[in-house]
Amino acid sequence: MYPVIRTLKEIILARRSPAIGPMDAHVSWHRCWPQDIDVYFEMNNGRILTIMDLGRTGLGIRTGLVAALQRNRWGLTMAGASVRYRKRIRPFTRFRMVSKCIGWDDKFIYLDQSIWIGQDCAVQILYRSAATDRNGIVRPDRLLAEMGMRDPQPRLLDWVQGWIEADRARPWPPVDHGAQP
Repeated sequence: MYPVIRTLKEIILARRSPAIGPMDAHVSWHRCWPQDIDVYFEMNNGRILTIMDLGRTGLGIRTGLVAALQRNRWGLTMAGASVRYRKRIRPFTRFRMVSKCIGWDDKFIYLDQSIWIGQDCAVQILYRSAATDRNGIVRPDRLLAEMGMRDPQPRLLDWVQGWIEADRARPWPPVDHGAQP
């Protein structure tokens, strides 16, 4: 079940927080509740992806992304992700999430999100995201201009660029290993 109450809480907190620039980090605090755990008594990996939505929601509100999307009747899609799970998140653990735009190319905006338990990073995700309209993808420079950003495009980090290149080489559609003869 989608965490509707948590989402409403994050929307309220983000609206009450000061605005930040499109390249600034948004920090939010969360807790692993019993409904988040799996049979291994830790936060379920799928729930982690859902909780990351909360950080992106706060980031989108505080940077003006949500307002730009609403003004233009644009949508937002997640077009890819690379996840590293490194530390278990046990029930009732309080954790900090950091959400940040780290750059863009001609089609996509790249976001870095991480979950921290104290000084230890438990999870880190690189997302590829795009704004969309009825014609397809809205160019990131147009979206960022709508958000009031005039800064030059930053150079993508080498590891991000490596992921982009590796993903381009990945076949699509994938081989259907479960196809019936």
